[in-house]
Amino acid sequence: MKRLLLCTAAMIGMAAQSAAAQTPAPTELGARTPVAQEAAPLEPPVLRNFPKREERPIPAPPPAPVYQAIELRRYPAAEAGQGAAASGDDFYAVVNTRIGRYAKADGRKLAEWQGDRTQFVHLNACLVLEDDLVCAHSNFPHVPMTSSVEFFDPRTLEHRRSVALGEQIGSLTWVDRRDGAWWAAFANYDGRGGEPGRDHSYSQLVRFDDQWRRTQSWTFPASVLERLAPTSTSGGGFGDDGLIYMTGHDAPELYVLRLPDAGSMLVHVATFRVPIPGQGWAWDRTEPRVLYGINNETREVIATYVPNLPAEVLKAD
Repeated sequence: MKRLLLCTAAMIGMAAQSAAAQTPAPTELGARTPVAQEAAPLEPPVLRNFPKREERPIPAPPPAPVYQAIELRRYPAAEAGQGAAASGDDFYAVVNTRIGRYAKADGRKLAEWQGDRTQFVHLNACLVLEDDLVCAHSNFPHVPMTSSVEFFDPRTLEHRRSVALGEQIGSLTWVDRRDGAWWAAFANYDGRGGEPGRDHSYSQLVRFDDQWRRTQSWTFPASVLERLAPTSTSGGGFGDDGLIYMTGHDAPELYVLRLPDAGSMLVHVATFRVPIPGQGWAWDRTEPRVLYGINNETREVIATYVPNLPAEVLKAD
C-alpha cells in the first residue's frame, strides 16, 4: 500500500512538471498571443416582451388641513397684472414690463418704471430684500424658456442689475432669500408656454448659492400638483415659521409646504383659502404674516393676513 501511494505521488509530480513546462510564462504568453480572428456573425436578437404595467403607487399622506386667511384692504393699481410686493409705507404692483410704487396710506402712485420691451418680457413675482426690489423674470410664453432675476431701487424703481439664468428646468416665477441661499421656483406648463416633453408636474423649487450655482432641488407633491394643473406656481416665499408658502396661477389657494426629511419631494402641510386668485405675491416683512397679492381681472392689490398655523400642525411638521 505504501509503495502504491509513493508511485501515485511520483506520477502526479511528473504530470505537474510536464504541465508547467508546457505553460509559458506570462511574458512569453503575451508575446505569443495571436491577433484576434474574425468570428461568425451574431445570431439575430431574441425579442423580449416587457409589457407596460401599472406600477405600485407611492403611498399618499393624509390630506392637508384647510384654513382661512383674512382680507385686510384693497387698492386699485393699473400694474396689478402679474404680482405685488410691499415694505414699510409702500406697496408695489407689477405687470410684465411695468412696476408701480404706491403709498399704503392712501393708494397714491409715488413712482413708476417701464422697461425696454426688447429686453423685459414677463416680470412676475417680486419682493423687497434689504435695499433691493427683486423680481423674477422670464420670456414666458416663448420657448425655449429663459429666465433672469432683476434688481431695482425700491424707491426710484431704477433698474440696478440683472442675473441671467439662461435656460433652466422651467420658467422662473418667484424667488426668495433664506439661510444664505437663493430659492427659486421654475414653472412648467401643459399648454401655452410649455416645452415638449414637460408638463406642469416638472415644476421645481431650486436652491442656488451666491454665485447662482444650483445646489439642491425639490419637486411638488401630487396633492399640490393636481391643484396647479394645467399651469404651475406663480408666487411663493418662506414664512416666518420657516415653511414655504406658494400659490398657483388661478386658484384662490395658498399651499404650505416644508422641506422633506428625506427624498426630493416637498411635503404638503396645510392650505389656506385666500382672497387672491393665484399669481405673484410677496410677504410684507414689515407687517407680520401679511402678504400682498393681486386680482388681475379687477387690477387690484390685496393685502391679506395669514394666521399662524395651529401648534399641532407645526409640531407634526
